[in-house]
Amino acid sequence: MLVNDVYYHAKPFIPWRVRIGLRRLRARYKRATSANVWPIDEQAGSTPANWPGWPDGKRFAVVLTHDVESEKGCARVRQLMDLELKYGFKSSFYFVPEGDQTCDGMRDTVAGAGFELGVHGLEHDGKLYGSKQIFAAKAVRIREYLQRWNAVGFRSPFMQHRLGWLHQLGVQYDASTFDADPFEPEADGMRTIFPFWVPDVSGGGYVELPYTLIQDFNLFIVLRERNIDVWTKKLDWIAEHGGMALLNTHPDYMCFEGTRARDEYPVRYYEEFLSYIREKYEGQFWSGLSRDVNQHYRASAPVSLRNTRRRICMIAYAGYAVDNRVRRYAETLARQGDKVDVIAVSCSGEQVGVEEMNGVTVHKVQGPKVNEHKAWRYAYNALRFFMKSSALLARLHARNRYDLIHVHNMPDFLVFSAWYPKLAGAKVILDIHDIVPELFVSKFKGNKNGVVCALLRRLEKASAAFSDHVIVSNDVWHKKLISRSVPEAKCSVVLNHVDPVIFYRRPRTRNDGKVVVIFHGSFQWHQGLDIAVEAFARIRTTVPNAELHLYGDSGTTAAADLGRLAQSLGLNGNVKVHDRVPIDKIPDIIANADIGVVPKRADSFGNEAYSTKIMEFMSQGVPVVISRTAIDSFYFDETAVRFFPSGNSQAMANAMLDVLHDERLRTTLIAKGLEYVERNCWERHKCGYLNLVTSLTTEDFASLPPETVASSQRVPAPEPENLR
Repeated sequence: MLVNDVYYHAKPFIPWRVRIGLRRLRARYKRATSANVWPIDEQAGSTPANWPGWPDGKRFAVVLTHDVESEKGCARVRQLMDLELKYGFKSSFYFVPEGDQTCDGMRDTVAGAGFELGVHGLEHDGKLYGSKQIFAAKAVRIREYLQRWNAVGFRSPFMQHRLGWLHQLGVQYDASTFDADPFEPEADGMRTIFPFWVPDVSGGGYVELPYTLIQDFNLFIVLRERNIDVWTKKLDWIAEHGGMALLNTHPDYMCFEGTRARDEYPVRYYEEFLSYIREKYEGQFWSGLSRDVNQHYRASAPVSLRNTRRRICMIAYAGYAVDNRVRRYAETLARQGDKVDVIAVSCSGEQVGVEEMNGVTVHKVQGPKVNEHKAWRYAYNALRFFMKSSALLARLHARNRYDLIHVHNMPDFLVFSAWYPKLAGAKVILDIHDIVPELFVSKFKGNKNGVVCALLRRLEKASAAFSDHVIVSNDVWHKKLISRSVPEAKCSVVLNHVDPVIFYRRPRTRNDGKVVVIFHGSFQWHQGLDIAVEAFARIRTTVPNAELHLYGDSGTTAAADLGRLAQSLGLNGNVKVHDRVPIDKIPDIIANADIGVVPKRADSFGNEAYSTKIMEFMSQGVPVVISRTAIDSFYFDETAVRFFPSGNSQAMANAMLDVLHDERLRTTLIAKGLEYVERNCWERHKCGYLNLVTSLTTEDFASLPPETVASSQRVPAPEPENLR
């Protein structure tokens, strides 16, 4: 960050008393404003998915580490080792390879005594991450020291971190982060007390070990604590949650004897902590070196199941609870350990505010989307959301430093809300759910050759150019986008695959003798719901116990129009309009239906808009009747769905009757639909999206001159199943 870069360049010229005074002022403010996350952040205690546990079934782990920054620190290493051995511990020491001190003889002593030797930056000057070129050049020399010292671990000075860059070092593990520590210059914590995996694009990666107990300098020199209560309180909490108590201290600041210097604290504090661990938790913890934790994690968790901890924010002008696509991405990332925030609007019946949903933090900054059947109203509400999401994202990024911003359209210009994270180095995805110029023509009866459509196409192109990658929701639109707005190399297709975590097969619980036809989604004109109502009226004489259930925008003009149409056709009480429901509840509703319908108009936007609901119906063993459109003919055939000519209500009625009365056809459609879902579910296809996230969050050094870039030899690791 710019402020830190300026500070580290000016630091040699600022007197120590001024520096420490400024840090103490800042720490006082941070302590007051961070009481909800320090010293304990409850979210950090969540056990990751697929966590393998600690060796020998131990309750938690204790990992002791030390950074050695000066000749004074080198001179105290032996005393520190003797103190730890007294209590039955060994630790990991990280030495600075170049600069005023090198500790050559002491490194051999550390390694020879069975303690661990690691590399602590290159010089201890805070300038390692000044630029990619600077880092790449220094990475070559750091690799040489790693090999010369036979070290497998690294820690950056001042706990600076660019996790995507560290693959250049070829280390097995890094220890440059923390769970929560607002007093660090880069205070973006990982919010976990467990090791996690940082993948690279080749299928390899390294283990990240965040420290979970505040460093000694911050605790005793900056905060001026005079006891170890903060350490013991946090240790007890970590033990309760089965995490890793990783402490980083510095022999440079420990006073073993004589008069203490102004930047030292009594070594008895550290000894009291070691004694506390032994006396209270003897037999309950596993004590290992950092390299031991790395080896245990690698051996116990297959690559495909390793927990990651990237920081990702999604923005969607939609209600999170009801948006299947946004939830599928966000909760998939959260399940594998990534920290995911979502900025969205509230759903009907929800309040504006912050809510945790299945491991995802949802910031609802605006009320539900209502009465947007007029273009000006939609534009006004979308602009309001753009301003609010842009301001909130800037604040969140200053605190969290996101690796990736994933923005969902509509509208396309929402991607520019990521301007600040983009300037700060985050990558940006634009996810095109609906292609905007065409939807504008369909939804608001616009002129495809008019000024507004021309502006929307320009916005589409500008939004794509701003993004690092563009995702589009089907292959038909992919071809259209790369022909007019997006280079093919930065555009990919991710269908609305059904997520088996939510859409697993549910039992049918209804037994009332009725025949239920169902639709769920938006009530826009291109969906053809008026055609469905007319078709339903035609089957009522043959199937008098039938009902048509519509789940969607119940309070809109479109819903009122459908109600009036049903009334004019004498369908009072047989067409039931419901409000939208959260995605979690949709499978149970579908499982109790007899037919799912998707009656889109082929002469509208619906001709190219892929309907997720088709696979959702299939997932519950419900046969599907759909209009023949370009997009659905592209993905489905007659064995899996029952087509009818778009716009023809009589043909739709005939298709529904065929499915209801022809048991063989019905059985075939159900079986083929379930097979289709099995082949095309999100579980089978999510690897493409996860690989994209990895490629964007792992920095590319390929454009740098070869002489400045470290070779790509990495620690061999099993190839993850989702990359095979």
